[in-house]
Amino acid sequence: MIAACGVVLDNAILIVGAMAVGPEFGPLAGICTAIVQRAPRLALHSLVALLVGFAVAMAVTVGFSLFMDAVNLFSKAQLRAERPNTGFVYAPDWFPFVVAVLAGIAGTLSLTSAKSGALVGVAISVTTVPAAANAAVALFYDDAYQAWRSTEQLLLNLVALILAGTLTLLAQKGLWTTQRRRMTKPT
Repeated sequence: MIAACGVVLDNAILIVGAMAVGPEFGPLAGICTAIVQRAPRLALHSLVALLVGFAVAMAVTVGFSLFMDAVNLFSKAQLRAERPNTGFVYAPDWFPFVVAVLAGIAGTLSLTSAKSGALVGVAISVTTVPAAANAAVALFYDDAYQAWRSTEQLLLNLVALILAGTLTLLAQKGLWTTQRRRMTKPT
């Protein structure tokens, strides 16, 4: 709902705030870990948590948009207006994908090291929550183009995060295995 306010008002500060409270990295990390550990049950549970979480959040945001429209705080004109600060949430291209890959690497490294404080910075860098919010508001206002493009942005970023997180965990696993062998190798 914070991100919905941010996209309608074209307010980058609200977008950053919404990104900071996005809860999606836990299920994403669960999916990556499950892939590396070959644990299909964990992967399924994490995927369900991720998809149901976004679906519920988007449904609530549609209801929030109804309320905000009813009290004249949101309008279709605002959604369709030029939004130079937040228009990126429905304009998927390679740049957000690259950022999501980098965030996936940084997020995974922060979770697997003593640097867990960096995870907030990672959450702020990826357009998942704002894209989902824009899709929900666009659905409410029957703007199929923005709803679809925002959904593309969301899915692109989720795929990039999972890909990067999984590859980072695999690289760490390989490095740790090599290091362990060197340490236990008789001289």
